[in-house]
Parts: sequence; structure tokens; C-alpha cells
Amino acid sequence: MSIKNKKVAILATDGFEESELSSPKKALEEAGATAVIVSPKSGSIKSWKGTDWSKEYQVDMTLSEANADDFDALVLPGGVINPDQLRKDDKAISFVKSFFNGKTQRPVASICHGPLTLINADVVRGRRMTSYDSIRKDLENAGAKWMDEEVVCDQGLVTSRNPNDLDAFNSKLIEEIDEGRHKIV
Repeated sequence: MSIKNKKVAILATDGFEESELSSPKKALEEAGATAVIVSPKSGSIKSWKGTDWSKEYQVDMTLSEANADDFDALVLPGGVINPDQLRKDDKAISFVKSFFNGKTQRPVASICHGPLTLINADVVRGRRMTSYDSIRKDLENAGAKWMDEEVVCDQGLVTSRNPNDLDAFNSKLIEEIDEGRHKIV
């Protein structure tokens, strides 16, 4: 598999689960892709690790500067605070929706609580998905078919439950980016 010359947006803000951004970013870069941290704010964003704040990560591009058409895929890390903030941000929702527009969909990967943003983007209905178990009902109420598996893929939408699933999540993300756009059926 080769994803060289692919550009992947990682949409996050303060309070993302550190490993759910750092691990996919590293895997993407090792596979040859360019991973770009996109955020509603400029400067840096602060991660969450375990029960406390952790490292800061430099934002590469703000949502105001970002054009979704310039990216081949999207990653939505979890954490509790991060997706709760993003799902209330109109620019973030618009950015996410643009990956699902048209007759084909670019790969989108979301882990843990990350699917909360997908719910507000209204893109989960009819999809097979997984997530952190506490948001299972949120996904089901939004029309998704929730599954308790380490990674679930539905037409280029990759979801995983928690940081323990990162190896499977990263592998499936890279595979889906290598496949490219997915025809919506």
C-alpha cells in the first residue's frame, strides 16, 4: 500500500485524547502521507492523557484557512472535550460534511468519542459504526448501526472504540486512503 503524496486533515481542538491524534499522525507519516492538524484556533492545542492535561500540539492550519477539497482524507480523534467542542462549531461541521458530499466519499476515520462530531454533521444514518460504548445510544438514535468491534468500516468511514484499538484503526485508515474515494451505494 502506498499513500505517498496523500494529504490528510486531522481535525481537533483542545481536549483531544493524545494517543488518538499522535498515533494516527505517526502512522500516516510513516506510510508517506502528509498529516495536517486543522483546528478552529491557531497556535497550539492541548491534549488530554488519562485523567489530566498533557502535551500541546502545533496547529498547522485553522478551519478558516482549510479547504476540505485539498485533502484526501479526514481523521477525527476522540477524547470527551474535543468532539463536544467541534460538534458545536459550524465551520467544523461544514468541513466534516464536505468529505461526504457527492456520489463518492473520501475516507473519514473517527475513534472513541469522535463520532459525536459525525452525528452533528448528519452523516451516520444507515452506517455500520463503533465508538466508545458511552455514546452507543447517541449513534443509534442518529440512525447508525452500532457494533462492538475494534474497527468497523462502512464505505470508507472507519471507526474504532478506544485507544486500545489504535493499531487496527491506523491500519484500516491507511488501507482506505490507499483505496481512495468510495462510491456511495
